[in-house]
Amino acid sequence: MSFHFRSTIEPGLVQGEWWHALDDDRVQCDLCPRACKLQEGQRGFCFVRQARAGGIVLTSYGRASGFCVDPIEKKPLNHFFPGTSVLSFGTAGCNLGCRFCQNWDISKARETDRLTDWASPERVAEAAVRAGCRSLAFTYNDPVIFAEYAIDCAWAAHDRGLKTVAVTAGYVNPQARRDFFRHIDAANVDLKAFSQSFYHKLCFANLAPVLETLRWLKQETGVWLEVTTLLIPGQNDTPEEVARLCDWFFQHLGPDVPLHFTAFHPDFKMMEVPHTPPGTLHRARQQALAAGLRYVYTGNVHDLAGQSTYCPTCGEVVIERNWYELGQWRLTRTGNCRACGTALPGHFDPHPGQWGARRQRVFIP
Repeated sequence: MSFHFRSTIEPGLVQGEWWHALDDDRVQCDLCPRACKLQEGQRGFCFVRQARAGGIVLTSYGRASGFCVDPIEKKPLNHFFPGTSVLSFGTAGCNLGCRFCQNWDISKARETDRLTDWASPERVAEAAVRAGCRSLAFTYNDPVIFAEYAIDCAWAAHDRGLKTVAVTAGYVNPQARRDFFRHIDAANVDLKAFSQSFYHKLCFANLAPVLETLRWLKQETGVWLEVTTLLIPGQNDTPEEVARLCDWFFQHLGPDVPLHFTAFHPDFKMMEVPHTPPGTLHRARQQALAAGLRYVYTGNVHDLAGQSTYCPTCGEVVIERNWYELGQWRLTRTGNCRACGTALPGHFDPHPGQWGARRQRVFIP
C-alpha cells in the first residue's frame, strides 16, 4: 500500500482532517469530544488546530519540543519489548486542561514558545534508526492533537521496521480514533481518575469518552494496551474509587492489561497538594491484584517489588525492574515463564534490551 506524506501549506502548516463546515460560516473540529466551533482565524482549545480558508489546519506539523531517546519503561510500557530504547517527541498544546499536568511547560505552551526543533517524518524515523531505537513514541503532550504529523511519522517508522507508541489521554472521537490508532502498535492511556466530577473539575473534560477509547482499543484492535492512573492525594486515591476503577477494568479490559499506579508530585496549578505517599500506591496495587488484575505496577517511587513482573501461575519474578533498569530476566525466547511455561502477554524479543535508564537528547539535522 502506497502512502503520500502531506504537503505543507507553509512551514509547520498542513490541511487538517476531521472537521466539517457549519451553516453560520464557522467550522467544527471533529477530532475530539470538545467539538470546537471556530470562526476564521480562531484556534481550538488545543491551540494547534485553527480555522483557515473554510477548514481546519494543523499548525505544528513537523515541529517538535525536542527529541529524546528514553527507556520504553518510561512511557510506561512494561510488556512491550522491555529494556529497549524509544525515540520520544511531542509538540505543543493539549485537548485537556489538567490542573495537575506534569508536562505543563509543553502541553500549555503556544507552539512558538517551545517548538524549536523541526523534522520531516522521514528524518524522524531515520534518526530513530541511527540511535538504535526499537520504536518511536508520540508523547510529552497528547499526540491526538497532532495526529496528522504522528500518522506520517508512524508510516515512515513502519517503513523502516520500527514500532510505534502513543502516550495519550484517549480523548478522541471515533473516526479520528480509528484513523490514528491504525498506525499505532502500542499505547499507554492515562485514565486520570474514575469519576466524572474529577474529569470535569480538574481536566475540563469528560470520563465517558476515555472509557470508550479503552474498551475499543482492547476489544476491537490489535494495539498493545497499558493504562496509567496518577494517584493524587485527596482527589482520586480513596479505596472506594480505586475499587470502582479496578472492577470496571477487570470487566471491560480483562486481567492481562497492565495497570500502572504512579505517584503525583506538586506541579502546575496544584502546587499545594502533597506528594503521593508510597503507601497509597502499595494499597492501590494490592486492591487491583485482589480484584483479579495480574500485572499491576507502581511508578515514580522506588519500589522493586511493585515495578517487577511476576508469573501469574507460579509467582516467580520473570522481569525484575529497579526504576528503569532491568535485573533478572526469567523469560524464554518466546516470552514464557522459565519456571512453569506460562505465556506472558505482551511483545518480547528473545533477549531483553540493554538501554537501561539513560535519557539522551537527539538533534535532527
